[in-house]
Amino acid sequence: MRLIRFSRLLRAGAAALIASACLTAVAADSLPGKGVSVQPVKSSIAEETFQTLLVMRALEALGYDVKPIKEVEYATAHVAIANGDATFMADHWDPLHVDFYKRAGGDKKLYRKGVYSSGALQGYLIDKKTADKYHIKTIDQLRDPKLAKLFDADGDGKADLAGCNPGWGCEKVIEHHLDVYGLRDTVTHNQGSYSAIIADTIARYKQGQPILYYTWTPYWVSGVLVPGRDVVWLQVPFSSLPGARKDVNTALPDGSDYGFQANNQRIVANLKFAKANPAAAKLFAIMKLPTNDISAENLRMRDGENTPADIARHTDAWIRAHQSTWNHWLDAARKAAK
Repeated sequence: MRLIRFSRLLRAGAAALIASACLTAVAADSLPGKGVSVQPVKSSIAEETFQTLLVMRALEALGYDVKPIKEVEYATAHVAIANGDATFMADHWDPLHVDFYKRAGGDKKLYRKGVYSSGALQGYLIDKKTADKYHIKTIDQLRDPKLAKLFDADGDGKADLAGCNPGWGCEKVIEHHLDVYGLRDTVTHNQGSYSAIIADTIARYKQGQPILYYTWTPYWVSGVLVPGRDVVWLQVPFSSLPGARKDVNTALPDGSDYGFQANNQRIVANLKFAKANPAAAKLFAIMKLPTNDISAENLRMRDGENTPADIARHTDAWIRAHQSTWNHWLDAARKAAK
C-alpha cells in the first residue's frame, strides 16, 4: 500500500511540475518584452501625449519596462532613436518629416512600418465672414496690400499669420510659400509658442476681428474654429514645396490644394530594437488610431482636461471602448515573438 501511495505522489508531483512549466511558458509567451527597457520620445506638443501613451500602454501589456516620455523636438528625436538613445516616437509625420528621417540614417537605422493615423491635413485658414465679404479664396490674394491689411493685428500694415514653430518642419513650407507666392512684403509669419499664438488668434476671432492662421488636423483647433462654419481653408495658386519635394503635387483627390501634402502619422523606432523585439515591431506596424479620436481627445485637453492624470484617463477609456481591437493587437504581437 505504501508503494502505491508513493507512486501516486510521484505522479502528482510530476503533474504539478509539468503544470508549473506550462504556466511559466504561457507567462513568457504573454510577456515577450519582460526585462527590456523602452524609452519613448515626443515633441513639445502636449496633444501628442495621448497617442504616445497608447503605444506605451500596449508595450507595458507585453511586459516591456517603459520609461517616462522624454520631450525633444522632431529633428533631435529622429537622431536619438537612430542612435539608440531613444526607442520610438509615435508622431512621425510622413512625408513632412522625410528630411529628418533621411538625415538620421533612414531605413538603415530606423524602423517604420504601417500607418498609425492617416489623412492628416495642414494649411491656411481665415474667418468665413471676411472670406465671404471680400471673396478671398486663395492665399496669393493677400499680395494685395488692402486685403492683407485686413489681417493686421499689430498695426504695421501687413497680415499677421499665426504660423508654425521652428523645428516642426511646417515652418519651412510656410517660409517657402511666402517667397513663391509673392507674399513676403505683405504677410508676416509669426512664430513662437503655437499654443499662445493660436489662443490669441481665437480671442481675436471672438472679438469679431479677421484672423489668418496655419493649423493641422487632427488637432483641437478645428473643433473650436470649425472649417465651413467659422473659418475656411485657403487654397494655393499652384503646388510648390521646398527642397527635394519641389515637384510634388499637393492637390487632394477632390482637387483642393492647401499647399501641403496629406500626411500619415507613423511610429518610428530604432531598427536594432525592432529586429531584436519582434513583438514590439509587430505592434508598431499594426496599431491604428482614427484621426477623429485624436482630435476629440485633444479638444478635451483644450477644454481643461490636460493634466497627466487626465490624459492617462483618456487613454484607458479609449482602450476599454476598443477592447477587442486592443486584444487583437496584443495577440498578434505575442504570436510574432514566437
